[in-house]
Formats: sequence, C-alpha cells, structure tokens
Amino acid sequence: MRWGILSTARINRAIVPALQESPLSELVAVASRTRERADAYAGEHGIPRAYASYDALLADDEVEAIYISLPNALHVEWSVRALEAGKHVLCEKPLSRHPAEVERAFAAAGANGRLLVEAFMWRHHPQTHRFAALVADEAIGELRLVRASFSFTVDEGNVRLEPELDGGALMDVGCYCVSGIRLLAGEPRSVAAHQLVGPTGVDLRLVATLACANDVLAQLDCAFDLPLRQRLEAVGSEGTLAAAWPWNAREPGLELRRGDAVEWLEVDPANAYRLQCDNVSLSVRGAASPLLDADDALGQARTIDALYRSAEAGGAPQQMR
Repeated sequence: MRWGILSTARINRAIVPALQESPLSELVAVASRTRERADAYAGEHGIPRAYASYDALLADDEVEAIYISLPNALHVEWSVRALEAGKHVLCEKPLSRHPAEVERAFAAAGANGRLLVEAFMWRHHPQTHRFAALVADEAIGELRLVRASFSFTVDEGNVRLEPELDGGALMDVGCYCVSGIRLLAGEPRSVAAHQLVGPTGVDLRLVATLACANDVLAQLDCAFDLPLRQRLEAVGSEGTLAAAWPWNAREPGLELRRGDAVEWLEVDPANAYRLQCDNVSLSVRGAASPLLDADDALGQARTIDALYRSAEAGGAPQQMR
C-alpha cells in the first residue's frame, strides 16, 4: 500500500523505517509546511515526493493511506480532511480527548468508506498479546488490580507543554496507561484523579484510581517531571504479572510471580510500528481486521475526558459519559 506522511514530527523516526522495511508498504510522499523542510526531509529519508503543504499531499491520487503525526489538537481535523480526500488514515495517539470529536472522525471514515485507526503501536507487540492472554487465562488467578505508569522529563519549550495543542502528561504518556488498563480490565465505570498543573497550564503529573467491572481497581500515574519510568502490572488472587517496558518493549519479557516462584517469560523482539502499519495495510486489502477500532478509540477518549474532569474538580469521582 502506498503511504504518505503528513508532517515531519520526531515520531516519524520510528514510522519511516517501519514503512520502508515492510514488503506490504511503500512510502511515496511526505508533506511539511514549507518547501525547504519538505525537500530536506524527503532527501534525508529517501522519500520520492515532497509537498510544501498538507493539502497538496492529500491531493496526490497515488497516495492510498496517510500517517498523521501532527500535535494532538490537530489530529481530528486532519484525519477528517484526509478521509474526505479518500485516504485511509493511521493517526498518532491520542486521536482526541473529546469523545464527540472521535465520533466525528469515525463518522467521516464511514461516510467515505475509508479506514481510520488510532496509532497505539504497543498494542501490536507480541509482549502485549501474551500479557493479555495470560491475564485472560487466569495465570494469576482472578484479576483484582492493575497498575500502569509512564513518565519522563520534558524540558521547557517542548510542544508537549502547550495547552493550545492539547499537551499534557495524560495526553502524551498517560494515554498508554489508560490503554493498558482498558485492555486488561475493560472500560472503567468511574475515575478519580489528581493533577499537578505546570506554568503553561497543562498537567505535569497526574495520578488516578479507576474502578472497573468485576470489582477490579486500577492505578495510573504519568508525569513530565519524573525520571523515565514504565511499568504495567496485573495483580490477581494467586499472583502477579508485570512488564518492565510495556509501552516500547525496549527489553521484552514478562515476570510471572505465584507464591514464592518467580518465572521470567521470554518474548521475542519485534518492531511494533511495522506490525501496526502492516495491520492497516492488510485491513485495507481485506486480508485482516483492524486491531484497534472505533469502539477502542471512543473508550480511550471517554476515559481521558473523565480523568480530566475529575482532576479539574479536585479529585471528585467522575462517571463515564
């Protein structure tokens, strides 16, 4: 499938080789806001065509699918424009913090007969599939608690700190934690969150408790002012299962504890970005089904919306809308 990339954001460093190495994909075009930047980027990465505007890329009839790596606040706008231009869309996470905007984007996909996928690459990694399968098979007994963390330090001036672009720790890294909790415990019923707001007006740190079905509780913490940390842990009635690097699988593998026994479960390395793009390509061709669909994206947005409502209300519990 022939792909174009809309913007020259840093995350493209993972997507470009994933597309170029896959026999299922051909990266044919990139767009930036200036001719100079577009030409330089295309030359650096061996991309055949460069466009000095996003609209020009969408007008390229040879491009079948668009990967959107713009700032958060622009995700839905350009996803809809790409879908209306007849392109399939892989949009970088999070699609939106607003459920109504997610519904609008998928309505555009349906109206134009095109595929829209929210880009949570971690969901495609074999480590994630094995983690979820072990929990579902009750390898740790009855699931009772999920803990999810993601943090790193962001310097002043980083685009992630700009409120007008929907920045903030929850939007950037906490959304992975939300995804992990929802994968293992299902959709939350209510949430309670507290945040530390930084000088620019976005959340630098946020912690939350989520109440899910079957009396499963979950804890989430994310931050821009803490050291690099990742962890996903499921606690059951008979043991625990944990991934030290759940979101980028830097060192894939799972730790299973039952009683005094500790077992390390090997997981082969894999390029989750390539697996994600291949899933989109195969789904467009009718050879697979999208791993992540409209319901998943809407569940993400509803949970993020409830977490922000609670944090803005000083931690008052909030129900899903």
